[in-house]
Amino acid sequence: MDYNIVSYEKRIKENIKNYAIRNLYEMNLLTEYLEALAEEYGMELLLTDRHGEKAVAVGNFEGFEPDVVKEPGEKLRIADRTVGHLYVRYEGIPEERMKAAQKALRLAMGILASLGTEAYMHRESVSYIDELENRLENGHHQKQYSEKEDILTGVYNKNYLESRLETLDRSEVVPVAVINVNINDWKFVYDNFGVEKSDSLIQIVASIVKKEAKGEYIIGRIDGDVFAVLIPMAEDGEAEDYCRRVQNACLAYEDAVLAPSVAVGIVYKTNVEEHLLDKISDAEYEMFDNKLEIKNSPGYQERLKKGLNI
Repeated sequence: MDYNIVSYEKRIKENIKNYAIRNLYEMNLLTEYLEALAEEYGMELLLTDRHGEKAVAVGNFEGFEPDVVKEPGEKLRIADRTVGHLYVRYEGIPEERMKAAQKALRLAMGILASLGTEAYMHRESVSYIDELENRLENGHHQKQYSEKEDILTGVYNKNYLESRLETLDRSEVVPVAVINVNINDWKFVYDNFGVEKSDSLIQIVASIVKKEAKGEYIIGRIDGDVFAVLIPMAEDGEAEDYCRRVQNACLAYEDAVLAPSVAVGIVYKTNVEEHLLDKISDAEYEMFDNKLEIKNSPGYQERLKKGLNI
């Protein structure tokens, strides 16, 4: 990102989309806090990330699939963006305790929002300063590289991708297929096998996304475990065929621990007045239905958890 063009204020506004709950809180302490809150008032609590992946569960939520679009629960918002959803069950709480429990929950959400905002602002400020210093030290070549590529995967980073989207919008090219590719259960790998394996999973999926793409496809990493793929002048069925190849290649990937799997959502820009950034958001909602179908498919959980038996 060019900080002579993109202000610090815009960075703060936009980069929160790259953060998950695990990036903002010490998960052990967060779990203890929610457990204590639930025990005090007899509640059951489920905290998910923005996509509905379970982060902390206090109580029996087995079989419960959060719908963060239609039933988002209590939204945890940082920098005007939703980063998580809290679902609450009050069954069995006496009526005289209900108001106290609800008040305690409101206060808890305020505390979490405040702590999350503090952590986010600190990390972004430090990162902003570090990146400015690195730019001065590394020179023009490194500047060009860092502006375009995501270091972990080699695809476009989010900020450079957005500049490509703006250019494509101005060119008035239609149709454009817009695809959201979301890694299924990345957090399961992170929690059970650590940072190295979870980063490896992201790299594996990125390599498949790139390998199955044609040269004119535009690919970027827009979140920790999310990629966007754009196909300018997409032919009928081209995007759907590409997504099938990516998903099949993930399923065919052989590894003793990792079980790559992705959910996809496809939308189309067909009107020059539409904006590709909006279409990326639309593709994310389409992806949710595919994710639910995949995670409920026969054999999915067994494949996901195969590495636990090693």
